[in-house]
Amino acid sequence: MLLYLTEWWPIFIAASMCSATHAAGNFGRDDGVMIALVVGRPMIRHLRNFNIGQMVRDDGPQSHLSKSGTPTMGGALILVAVAISTLLWADLSNRYVWIVLLTTLAFGAIGWVDDYKKLVERDPRGLIARWKYFWQTLAGLAAAIALYVTAQSPAETALLIPYAKNLTLQLGPWFIVLTYFVIVGSSNAVNLTDGLDGLAIMPTVLVAGALAVLVYAAGNAQIANYLLIPHLPEVGELIVFCAALVGAGLGFLWFNAYPAQVFMGDVGALALGAALGVVAVAAGRIGAIRHGRRICMETVSVMMQVISFKLTGKRIFRMAPLHHHFELKGWPEPRVIVRFWIITVVLVLIGLASLKIR
Repeated sequence: MLLYLTEWWPIFIAASMCSATHAAGNFGRDDGVMIALVVGRPMIRHLRNFNIGQMVRDDGPQSHLSKSGTPTMGGALILVAVAISTLLWADLSNRYVWIVLLTTLAFGAIGWVDDYKKLVERDPRGLIARWKYFWQTLAGLAAAIALYVTAQSPAETALLIPYAKNLTLQLGPWFIVLTYFVIVGSSNAVNLTDGLDGLAIMPTVLVAGALAVLVYAAGNAQIANYLLIPHLPEVGELIVFCAALVGAGLGFLWFNAYPAQVFMGDVGALALGAALGVVAVAAGRIGAIRHGRRICMETVSVMMQVISFKLTGKRIFRMAPLHHHFELKGWPEPRVIVRFWIITVVLVLIGLASLKIR
């Protein structure tokens, strides 16, 4: 009995915290942590029983070889927690809630198929790249079109230029194109970042928290007027989704922290990236995705590496994405992870501080 309580005490604490936040009101409602902690351990056990383990490339850092066989597809845990929390507490008559939730689940389904083919069917190619991109394109365009068609004011399809609040661009149909690239690009960026224990999930939590501030500000007439940003009445409800994402992410981090007991896989990475992208667009500030600049650094490092190698035959980094470069320079994995977390915190704070710039 004592052993049982020792193993599950975090869940009891999380449950108490959630009950307390429920009493505080809608703003703090978030069952994500509790659900993730409760579901996490049995899900990891089932993944291990079905031998759904990580396949590690032998051309990467040698320290990663010991991670082979670690249960993956744990991102399904995050999606379950986010979906349940959102359906429990969000206003289901709100169009933004459904667009964001369905987009997240659609990208999660794409990632699940890719993981399933790799880990269960043992096909190293996974979902063939062109089909993977086709389904991402379909889901991204569907979300972009839904946001455009249901827009009720010009502000919802305008681009607010960061640091220049008096300058907005009315995009018209080009809103669909830009939104598509933000959603699909963000989805793949998080997927590239997911290479070390906890490296992707903590920045995701931080960015989701920053986006929660943005959607709350945009949805509140007084705050929006004070900050000189467009007032979008319905978008404030997305704070429930963002809070669920923060809670579920922290619950997943409990098991994903170094040394990881489970990896999120594409089912989690693709979904989380798409979620951040579509919330940033819905908030009326496509530029808000700048909160994810640390994630973008990873993507740009891959692009630079590929272009340099194709043009000159030389590599800029020892290995891409960027976190592997520092590993090969001799940084221990925990140092890389924590320092990248610190960079993310600083960039998120800079992004939030910019809300006051007039």
